[in-house]
Amino acid sequence: MLHRMDNKISSAPVDGLRVQHDNGVCTVTLARLGSKNAFTGAMYERLADTLVSLDTEGARCLLVQAEGDSFCAGNDLNEFLSFDRFDDNTPVVRVLRALATLECPVVAAVDGAAVGIGTTMLLHCDLVYATPAARFAAPFVPLGLVPEAASSRLLPELVGHRRAMAMFLLGEYLDADAALAAGLVSHVVAQHALAGAASAAAARVAALPAMAVRATRKLCRMAPASISATVDRELPEFAECLQTDDARAAITAVLSKIGSGTPLHPQDS
Repeated sequence: MLHRMDNKISSAPVDGLRVQHDNGVCTVTLARLGSKNAFTGAMYERLADTLVSLDTEGARCLLVQAEGDSFCAGNDLNEFLSFDRFDDNTPVVRVLRALATLECPVVAAVDGAAVGIGTTMLLHCDLVYATPAARFAAPFVPLGLVPEAASSRLLPELVGHRRAMAMFLLGEYLDADAALAAGLVSHVVAQHALAGAASAAAARVAALPAMAVRATRKLCRMAPASISATVDRELPEFAECLQTDDARAAITAVLSKIGSGTPLHPQDS
């Protein structure tokens, strides 16, 4: 059931997941505290439905966060053993497909353990805020499994082949400082500041020109190409964005500040 509060539309927790829409930000909160927010099939189904409906809900940024002292303990292994198929209708597959093709920018707030899908979903995020207590692990091989969510490509690209293999094969974890140095995390903040920092970043992203944000995310997630081919990719996106009202308003605002002698900040240009 949806509850409207001023300009907010939120849903009561359903099967460990809560979803709220507020001023262009869709906030997904993992809320299965008794199991350290481990994912169930029902949570995957709810998340899949949320991801595929972001455009129709008018979301300009997705914020993923969690309640309790763990971000996500991975999959609920008891339930995971009961999975007998992985086709396009399976909730976990729907989530993985949606993450791979998502156009909406994603911000995450991580405190405590992020294990398995708790780490691999972060590889699809654009900004990741973490506390000093955050720990990141991807122990697939010790469980007789292989990496998922494109982490076999994305994690080595971010942290390097040997460190990724230590995580995959030996179950080694990255602490917050190592994750920051490796690029898995973009900011480390105090625990009391986590929610505010991540939500402020999501709100700031949501306020940016939407076409430019999505086009930039798409360009950055494309397969590697030559420098010349990359220029060819960028030019039509640049030209299309330049014609939007958002771009013209932003450029006009900067020109107005220059004309008035107002000092420009980096975010102004």
